[in-house]
Amino acid sequence: PMAVRMSRSEMLRHPDYKTIDGNTKLKWNYTHGLLCQAIFAAYDYYHGDTLDCSDLYTYAKGYYEATINSQGTIYNYKESNYSLDHVNPGKNLFRLYEETGDARYLTAMKTLRKQLKNQPRTSDDGFWHKQNYPYQMWLDGLYMGTPYYARYARDFEDDPAVSYADVIKQFNLVAQHTLDDHSGLYRHGWDEKRAQIWADKTTGQSQHVWGRALGWYMMAIVDALDYLPQDQPGRDKIITILQGIVKNLAKYQDPQTGAWCQVIDQTGREGNYLEMSCTPMYAYAIAKGVRKGYLDPSTLEMAKKAYQGILDNFIKVDEKGLVSLTRVCGVAGLGGKPYRDGSFEYYINEVIRDNDPKGVAPFIMLCIEMND
Repeated sequence: PMAVRMSRSEMLRHPDYKTIDGNTKLKWNYTHGLLCQAIFAAYDYYHGDTLDCSDLYTYAKGYYEATINSQGTIYNYKESNYSLDHVNPGKNLFRLYEETGDARYLTAMKTLRKQLKNQPRTSDDGFWHKQNYPYQMWLDGLYMGTPYYARYARDFEDDPAVSYADVIKQFNLVAQHTLDDHSGLYRHGWDEKRAQIWADKTTGQSQHVWGRALGWYMMAIVDALDYLPQDQPGRDKIITILQGIVKNLAKYQDPQTGAWCQVIDQTGREGNYLEMSCTPMYAYAIAKGVRKGYLDPSTLEMAKKAYQGILDNFIKVDEKGLVSLTRVCGVAGLGGKPYRDGSFEYYINEVIRDNDPKGVAPFIMLCIEMND
């Protein structure tokens, strides 16, 4: 299956976890957690009597053996950074603790839950993206933090309803603050203080609907819903947000390839390009949303078209059979050093590379939704 082929290709490219995402040192990072989550998912879906995928499980589990010591201390983790990115790798700890009973995984999970408890917030209670991005909410952060938060509440908290309500509040706040009236989609970030160069002085919004940021947000919705009870007040609202995104995204899907652009609200503008992290993210969220009953079954055609388009146009296989995903934006953000101004020119000029985990992992998860 393509999901297994892609997983094994990544495992061969990165036999040492240090090199994942272009690094040279071991890191506790969201991209590593994302890739391991996808590889675990491929193992779960395909391992059985007819196909032995135990190597996938061993590889993904090995990352956590390398980054969490016997006392449950996470390698080079600092709560004081208050980075939502650093919560994301914790999503795989639930399964490892259930499967092994090893207390170090529970200790690490408690560490990350404590971070969320202490996470700095905007005046209306939205999580800051990081300590060094004060008063800012980014769409990316919803994926990094909320599915973990909701699952921890379900599995370990005596009164999870309080946390469930907070999770739903995060989705609503970022939607309220980042809505782009023209496209009906959501912009990359919002600065409450309007202090950043990238922030509009009236709205606090960044300038554009960046493809991957919207992809993070869509995946956050379909994944967090797995842990929110059917009768949780406000649950329907975030499903409605997802439905609105999908309806508006249809207008921007490339008719030839089924893919989407790096900067969605500038589709058709010279220099924009079809990008292979947002495309599998959208298709995964749509396919899962249909499977779970959040989206009209007719929208599955959007995901199928995108999936086939990826296979036909953006997958390469070398002479050894290693599978590569091409045309992935390497990284993009707002602010920082050197300063990222959130302009169209900024987004289209960031590095484009093959096999970036932010594209590969959603592609693997999309393959599973497509049963391929």
